Amino acid sequence: MGGSGSKVKGAWPFAGSGAGGDSGSEGQEDQAVARLKGTRKATPFIFTRRSSLYYDEDGDLAHEFYEETVVTKNGRKRSKLKRIQKNLIPQGIVKLNHPRIHVDFPVILCEV
Repeated sequence: MGGSGSKVKGAWPFAGSGAGGDSGSEGQEDQAVARLKGTRKATPFIFTRRSSLYYDEDGDLAHEFYEETVVTKNGRKRSKLKRIQKNLIPQGIVKLNHPRIHVDFPVILCEV
């Protein structure tokens, strides 16, 4: 559960601005600012996330689906749950009710 992030250094527009960076030099900060001034607007907030829920054939929405099967062993009937993994459709991208701060945002929010 969480927004998608990149583990590649320099992929986040604020990378190298001092928090957790190697040197935090002025040249790196200038590069980060230059990336911000591009055509895409960079923001530290996350407004959507990839859902971990799936739809089954009936249109039901859940994390996992199981089917009850009857197994006969030594003349005894037992019920067993079998996990369904086929014919499931991911829910996709879901809009968050409240924006979250990106995990790679390099600012200390609260210091005690």
